[in-house]
Amino acid sequence: MRKVLVTGGAGFIGSQIVDALIEEGLSVEVIDNLFTGRRENVHPEAVFYEMDIRSKEINGVFKKARYDVVFHLAAQMDVRKSVADPAFDADANILGGINLLQACKNHGVKKVIFASTGGAIYGEQVSFPASEDHPQNPASPYGISKLA
Repeated sequence: MRKVLVTGGAGFIGSQIVDALIEEGLSVEVIDNLFTGRRENVHPEAVFYEMDIRSKEINGVFKKARYDVVFHLAAQMDVRKSVADPAFDADANILGGINLLQACKNHGVKKVIFASTGGAIYGEQVSFPASEDHPQNPASPYGISKLA
């Protein structure tokens, strides 16, 4: 059975992905710090770790499992908070992402799927729908951290 990790899996979008993956018969584990996600959103068949992706303890989770795929949805997503404290936003989104990717590399994960919002990265859209080559012009520290 394929094993999948979903970061941010207690959030609205992450929990929907977890549900769909379990319906497909995959073994799913979730990492979420519950800052904005809710424990009750996590499917009862998913293994749940309350943890921040910036934590070095994440390596212990990777040591227990051999993930085939990691879906990365964990983020500090409050735009107002990102403007008020861009350093916190960068720490959570950029350094947290680097910590996660390092764990993936160290433990042989072959596929990482990173989810972000186009509005955060592209800013004012020139064309609809925005394609991957749309000009990138983030309008907030949050958008910059997601682009990084």
